[in-house]
Amino acid sequence: MNTIKKSVIAIAIAAATISAPVFAETIPNSSMSSTEYVVGGPTGSVMTPEYAETVAAFAYTWGWPMVNMQNRQTVFSQVPYQSLLGGAMPAAPINLLTMLTDYISPDMRDVAHPNQDVVYGFSMLDLSKEPVIVQVPDFGERFWNIMVEDQRTDSFAKLGSQHATKPGFYMLVGPSWDGDLPKGVNGVFRSSTDLGVVIPRAFMDDTKQDRIDIQEPVNQLAVYPLSQFDGKMKVTDWASLPDLSDPNADTSAGEKSWVNPETFFTKEQLGTVLKTVAPLPGEQAVYQQFEALLEQVEKDPKIKKAVIAAAKQAEKELIPSLFRLENVGKEVNNYWTTPMSNGRFGTDYLTRLGVAKSNIFTNDRIETNYFYQYKDSIGERINGNNKYTLTFEKGQTPPVISNGFWSLTMYDENHFFSDNELKRYSIGTKNKELKYNDDGSLTLYIQHQRPSEDKVSNWLPAPDGKVAMTIRAYGPTEDMLSGDWQPPAIVKVK
Repeated sequence: MNTIKKSVIAIAIAAATISAPVFAETIPNSSMSSTEYVVGGPTGSVMTPEYAETVAAFAYTWGWPMVNMQNRQTVFSQVPYQSLLGGAMPAAPINLLTMLTDYISPDMRDVAHPNQDVVYGFSMLDLSKEPVIVQVPDFGERFWNIMVEDQRTDSFAKLGSQHATKPGFYMLVGPSWDGDLPKGVNGVFRSSTDLGVVIPRAFMDDTKQDRIDIQEPVNQLAVYPLSQFDGKMKVTDWASLPDLSDPNADTSAGEKSWVNPETFFTKEQLGTVLKTVAPLPGEQAVYQQFEALLEQVEKDPKIKKAVIAAAKQAEKELIPSLFRLENVGKEVNNYWTTPMSNGRFGTDYLTRLGVAKSNIFTNDRIETNYFYQYKDSIGERINGNNKYTLTFEKGQTPPVISNGFWSLTMYDENHFFSDNELKRYSIGTKNKELKYNDDGSLTLYIQHQRPSEDKVSNWLPAPDGKVAMTIRAYGPTEDMLSGDWQPPAIVKVK
């Protein structure tokens, strides 16, 4: 039985487990209480390797994003000080933030599918230690947001220009926190898990002047434990960050590997997730199935062998298919796909897994819309050795709020940047030299070879080979959120 068939069976079992009520058998004229006939979960029946392998296939797809997050936290817990990991990735000890001062380096391989429209920061959280303060500066009219997500990669805070967030201090707390809001703190956001992540994003024009102007507010962004809060804005010169060698550096061209199928079905991995991530409504029965599976893994070598085999097969066959952006989200016009639940996945396990594998740490959908593309207008895979155009009719660039922005970002087949002569990896609002056509439309030129000089301002350089592209709309309007606006086709030039 292959992985796909096993997963279908496992999902059917899980769906039935989640949705089916537990009935108490009523026996007339009996002195026994009906509750004595209620079966509340696994009862110790013999578990065969075949059954274990089937349940394991679903458990792997369900738990993959959360184990991914857990392993990221483990790595960042070893970071000794605020720094640039491998000279590229902003890194800090747990519950502290590190900010960049410019667009992220093309050399970064910690998080696939980055953009070069914003100045990023990064902080891994452990809210079991104590609450954490997020320090928000005054960004003026600049678009910004601070993504705050729990271990499920669901957003649990609204911090950004879209939310009219005022400068000041905000507190993040874990699920068991019980205390008073400290004086001077504007508000509190509660996570459903102790593990979390904070990623600030501040829009920056691709100009020398804006690179200067953004430094003051960026230097006032901070995340730190509540015990360090004194009501005063802390200032950090992020430009002076040291580089830190990366002991976990991966020589592959893609994202670092964050999930190991060999160790997934252990108490330390999936077992920890089941203990520390509370079930969503309806998931209690699923948790019981997975806990029973782990118990058998510990006792029976045959069961252990079966679930590891299932994990390896899923990692080899199922997970790579969800890395492909054409399989992530809902397909809309012209072969574009778009996730409909980013930042608010809940029990949308399929989309959560696809996003976690292909482009983890997406903003909440009301904050950012993402449109992914692998294909041209006739459904053929886009290749940088060909020439393409993307034309937005007059007034039909991605609709965003007044200080929002949009971009088209180019990736290689691993969802990272590929070096080019312009050092340009995205194009859009940030590019002030864009040339519009006489009729008011905007044509972008997508190709590996440099075009004629009159088209260079609108050229998005492509890698030599297969590519992936993403339209981002930060601050989408209702036209986009409702689906009334659709992206145009990528057209191959003959």
